[in-house]
Amino acid sequence: MPILNKDMTLCISLSARPSNNGTRFHNHLYGQLDLNWIYKAFAPTNLEQAIAGVRGLGIRGCAVSMPYKEDVIALVDEMDPSAKAIDSVNTIVNTDGHLKAYNTDYTAIEQLLATNSVPTDYSVLVQGAGGMAKATVAALRDAGFTDVTVIARNEAAGRALAEQYGFSWRAALDGGAADMIVNVTPIGMAGGADADALSFPAEAIDAAKVVFDVVALPAETPLIRAARAAGKPVITGAEVATIQALEQFVLYTGVRPTADQVRAAEEFTRAQ
Repeated sequence: MPILNKDMTLCISLSARPSNNGTRFHNHLYGQLDLNWIYKAFAPTNLEQAIAGVRGLGIRGCAVSMPYKEDVIALVDEMDPSAKAIDSVNTIVNTDGHLKAYNTDYTAIEQLLATNSVPTDYSVLVQGAGGMAKATVAALRDAGFTDVTVIARNEAAGRALAEQYGFSWRAALDGGAADMIVNVTPIGMAGGADADALSFPAEAIDAAKVVFDVVALPAETPLIRAARAAGKPVITGAEVATIQALEQFVLYTGVRPTADQVRAAEEFTRAQ
């Protein structure tokens, strides 16, 4: 990484509980590509002021994590179709003070469903109804899945999300099972109140054919560990994080790293 200087381009991330994953991934790629850029994570105390800072300070890119993916919509100038279609933002690109919002979570989930060859006739349980859940449910619908149930205690949010994509909703798992279970809640996230909790009970894990946890930190969440122990194929939040971060990097810089460069950045990130 070059010494800090006045010509350096800054990108940031905003999260209630920031990690070093994005920081390490982006900065490692900047180093490999000899770019005079730097990336820094923040936990904003005031989201409106933070986005005003992105605009006013000429910060080139801003990643947006839970719980701000929907709240930032009112603060940007333009919504790319990737964000507008699901009313959820995880990326903001600043071009001369014009803030355009994108969603690369959707892209990551879409790619992982395809590369893992998850059959579209699988039944699916999606637990959660926030911004990441929107990206997940939209990707499932667009991939051709038809038997999807959204599980969310918030009836208004859960029912609205499910009905928007032609799926069903219920408030609790209540002993339910499916071919694929997907956690899009903060349960199992490092640093949270439920960091050690299972987002799905053992019975649902045992019944599943694929277990998907979008939580990226830690890479091995309680759900993923339990699924591996049960011999289940898994899709991890760490994989989601790598793909969505790569697409953010391309949006910010206009440069697409090689597969080897991405692999090196991913290994560097996971070695922390």
